[in-house]
Amino acid sequence: MKAARAKTPRRPAVKKPSNPSLKDPVGVYCRVRPLSRPDQECCIEVINETTVQIHPPDGYRIFRNGEYRETQYSFKEVFGTLVVQKELFDVVAKPLVEDLIRGKNGLLFTYGVTGSGKTHTMTGSPGDGGLLPRCLDMIFNSIGPFQAKRFVFKLDDKNGVDVQCEVDALLERQKRDAMPVPKTPSGKRQIDPEFADMINVQDHCKVEEVDEDNVYSVFVSYIEIYNNYIYDLLEEAPFEPIKPKWNNCNTPVRNGDFIPPQSKILREDQNHNMYVTGCTEVEVKSTEEAFEVFWRGQKKRRIANTQLNRESSRSHSVFIIKLAQAPLDADGDNVLQEKEQITLSQLSLVDLAGSERTNRTKAEGNRLREAGNINQSLMTLRTCIEVLRENQMYGTNKMVPYRDSKLTHLFKNYFDGEGKVRMIVCVNPKAEDYEESLQVMRFAEMTQEVEVARPVDRPLCGLTPGRRFRNQAFREELSRKLEMRGGPINGETEEQSVSEMFLQNFPPLPSCELLDVNDDQTLPKLIEVLEKRHKLRQMLSEEFAKNVLAFKTMLQDFDSSIVSKENYIQGKLSEKEKTIAGQKMELERLEKKIKTLEYKIEILEKTATIYEEDKRNLQQELESKSQKLQRQASDKRRLEARLQGMVAETTMKWEKECERRVAAKQLEMQNKLWVKDEKLKQLKAIVTEPKNEKPERPSRERDREKPVQRSASPSPAPNAPPVRLRHRRSRSAGERWVDHKPPSNLPTETVMQPHVPHAITVAAASEKALAKCDKYMLTHQELASDGEIETKLIKGDVFKTRGGGQAVQFTEIETLKQESPTGRKRRSSPSNPDPPEDAADSEWTDVETRCSVAVEMRAGSALGPGYQHHAQPKRRKP
Repeated sequence: MKAARAKTPRRPAVKKPSNPSLKDPVGVYCRVRPLSRPDQECCIEVINETTVQIHPPDGYRIFRNGEYRETQYSFKEVFGTLVVQKELFDVVAKPLVEDLIRGKNGLLFTYGVTGSGKTHTMTGSPGDGGLLPRCLDMIFNSIGPFQAKRFVFKLDDKNGVDVQCEVDALLERQKRDAMPVPKTPSGKRQIDPEFADMINVQDHCKVEEVDEDNVYSVFVSYIEIYNNYIYDLLEEAPFEPIKPKWNNCNTPVRNGDFIPPQSKILREDQNHNMYVTGCTEVEVKSTEEAFEVFWRGQKKRRIANTQLNRESSRSHSVFIIKLAQAPLDADGDNVLQEKEQITLSQLSLVDLAGSERTNRTKAEGNRLREAGNINQSLMTLRTCIEVLRENQMYGTNKMVPYRDSKLTHLFKNYFDGEGKVRMIVCVNPKAEDYEESLQVMRFAEMTQEVEVARPVDRPLCGLTPGRRFRNQAFREELSRKLEMRGGPINGETEEQSVSEMFLQNFPPLPSCELLDVNDDQTLPKLIEVLEKRHKLRQMLSEEFAKNVLAFKTMLQDFDSSIVSKENYIQGKLSEKEKTIAGQKMELERLEKKIKTLEYKIEILEKTATIYEEDKRNLQQELESKSQKLQRQASDKRRLEARLQGMVAETTMKWEKECERRVAAKQLEMQNKLWVKDEKLKQLKAIVTEPKNEKPERPSRERDREKPVQRSASPSPAPNAPPVRLRHRRSRSAGERWVDHKPPSNLPTETVMQPHVPHAITVAAASEKALAKCDKYMLTHQELASDGEIETKLIKGDVFKTRGGGQAVQFTEIETLKQESPTGRKRRSSPSNPDPPEDAADSEWTDVETRCSVAVEMRAGSALGPGYQHHAQPKRRKP
């Protein structure tokens, strides 16, 4: 019968999880081992069930600038020094075993520095088994009565599983028994006393809900990762010492370098799950058998370590438990031969090598290289966790460097796919491990933020549940009834019962009792019945002979057809064997080519790793330089802004100072000009005093008695933009004015004086006064070019702004100016002694010329000052 092929761990190639958004964080637990000596200094303290506190040891703060800081780290659960192995197993490993039996994957690994108790946690000690033997014991306690016979499930070399019928499995068992290879230990074999105490678990822990209509088989494998190479610890090939390298002169290299043994290759199956090619996988049927296989690999690892000059802490060990299960058919007798119903789940138990610092171990040569490889693999694990965390928290899509290490590459499908991941952080509280423990705590707390997709439940097979027990009950009832009836002893009884059934078809015999001598009816009836029976028997005999003959003919034809078919099949088989031989040779050639390509790929990966490291370093250097340039640019901008502010402040200050000095100088010069003007006017008055017919200038004694001051108010800017029009007040109640007269204005003696009705006179404009009026007038005085005072009345409209204030829009300017009279200038000749009639005029003109006083007179007006009114039209809003 053709074997059915099953899918590999729970991840169908096409079907995706029903709800990929359901994710669970990585479960991180912390275990603190007790101190080796009671007088050792402790730097780790358990605060509560989920928190530990780590503090620097005495004297450590001297090397950290006097800082003394205690740090607390939180985990899912913290196990102190008094916690036993069973309590740790119930919390951490028991849910993973339950998921394994339900067809889900799981990963459990221990992490910590050297000497923190990782191997004790995973393997245990005599009398106190660790997590590994307890997991095996729970598995076999749960599936013990439902296990399939050996070789019903058969693993292939592509991380898949095949299911065979009972006949093929029996032939496989007989073939394996006939081979001269060491057999796997049976349950009746005496247990090795070296590990008997480790698996003597009295808890009898088991999974409560196990599918009783399935059959199960357990396969185990054991590998180690040393110097980034994978080795199979269960391989039956004899172990040979590693040969030293040879140089070009055919002599061993003196520095002690060794050629690493042939390692296994990691490959990816069709469901994107990673597996080790050619790894030995042993089918086990009990806890003792499984742990003996593990112990055999452990002993071989120790021997390999001695010959390779390695220690147990120099490699990562991975113990893989695979559970294959398939449902029974509808009758509950045989395994269902449908490949869609076969499930292969996996639980990986990993004991990571301890991280250490070479300055403490003083490692040299090979030990230094081993420590570097261990730290590199653990650093790659940390980098993968950091990138995963960054991608999940910030939505980035950075590439996770799984291929940088065989350790991370092997467990890639756990973090990118489905499953449950648990990590036990083992710490040693002694003060010497403070720095290493601090790094371990930080990494472990960060790992809790990484989420893994929750595995989906496997689909139901659709058959009636409870068929196994119904079949067993039917068999027991059948056996009981056969025992009550005596039961068939051999094949003769069955043939006799068939003959009895055959004779029942004959006519029944009449009564053969003769009660009377004269009875002549009984014998004729008996003879008649016997004749009928005889004729019927003859007919049956003839028919039987015909059937026998036909059956013989049919058998002969069938035999001849079988012989011809056998010959045909033999020919086909010979052809197929030749084809298979050719394909095997082709496979060998391709495998050699694959090994060569994988070796090249490995070299390229190392080269790519070096380039990536250089790229990261250059990127970090570029980022630091960019940040430095940005800081310098920002400092430059701040300095420029500061200098601009200082320049603007200094410029404004000097502009104000210059304006003040210019205004003061102008005022001083105006005062001087005014004094000179007054003196000239006095001189003019003295000169013209005896001539009564000449007009006199108006007296300015009042002006001379008072100190002369000039208005310092600025002149209005004629091109200033008008204020934006807002709401204007109603003029129905009459217009009111604000008469703004600065205190520096001088009173004039002009006849025409500005008079504004309903005005509020102020010395300085205020918002309160503007709010009560509709019009605004500013009286501004300035000195004209002829030395006279010119008064300007600047008018404007008052508007209310949207912000609640007042605005003034200037509309026109009125100019009020006083001028002195003057006459026409006559030319006098010194040769003419007789003055003409207008000698007085010429004399007046000469005096006026000498005094540099010019008075403008309008035509048709009398002597006296003249006034002009200049009005500018309203400016339109641009």
